[in-house]
This record gives sequence, C-alpha cells and structure tokens, in this order.
Amino acid sequence: MKIIRIKLSPEAEEVYKHLNKEAPTSKIERMILRAINQKVELIKLNPHFGDPIAKKFFPEEYKRRYGITNLFRVELPTFWRMLYTLTDGKSEVEIIAFVLDVIDHKEYDKKFGYKRK
Repeated sequence: MKIIRIKLSPEAEEVYKHLNKEAPTSKIERMILRAINQKVELIKLNPHFGDPIAKKFFPEEYKRRYGITNLFRVELPTFWRMLYTLTDGKSEVEIIAFVLDVIDHKEYDKKFGYKRK
C-alpha cells in the first residue's frame, strides 16, 4: 500500500494559516477549517476522493506553475473549494496529494472562467 502525503502550496498554506488564526473567534472559519482537516484525512485514505476535473478545464495558472496532469475538487462548507493534484513521491511507495488552493466560490468561478448571469 502506498503512503499518501499531503503538501500545501504557498497559497493554500496562507489560507490555512488565516483560517487557523480566525477559527477561535469565527464560526464560519472554524467550520471550513474543520472540513479541510476532515477532507485531508479522507484523501489520505483514498487519494481519488475528490471530484476529478476534466483537463480542458484546468486553469492555465496551475498548468504553468505546477505542471499538473490531474486535478481534483473537494467541496467545503459555505461554497468553498479545495483543489489538489496527485504526484509521485520520491519513492515508489508514496503519493503526494498537493493542495493547490483553498478558495471561496467567487474566486473558484473566476479561476475556472465561469461568468455570472
């Protein structure tokens, strides 16, 4: 069985730190943070837990910055999303789930080019 390791991009880490900082005084941030932690544990059990996103919808930013070949979306409370990609680890028995972003719905729509009606 392969080991699943979770890594955060600098952007995702910044959001995660912000949520940790605000969680003691904000119910919404606490709820999102708890959901992220739960989803990370589910990804460790099943790296394909998230909804796969078709390659034609990959944001150029992710292809350019990280050279992604796969992308998964996990829904979080209050319409937030966590986006991650899977890569091979340094050894043959390791998979890295690299969390690219943790974003709200508005930023998600912008990143994927969805327009409001």
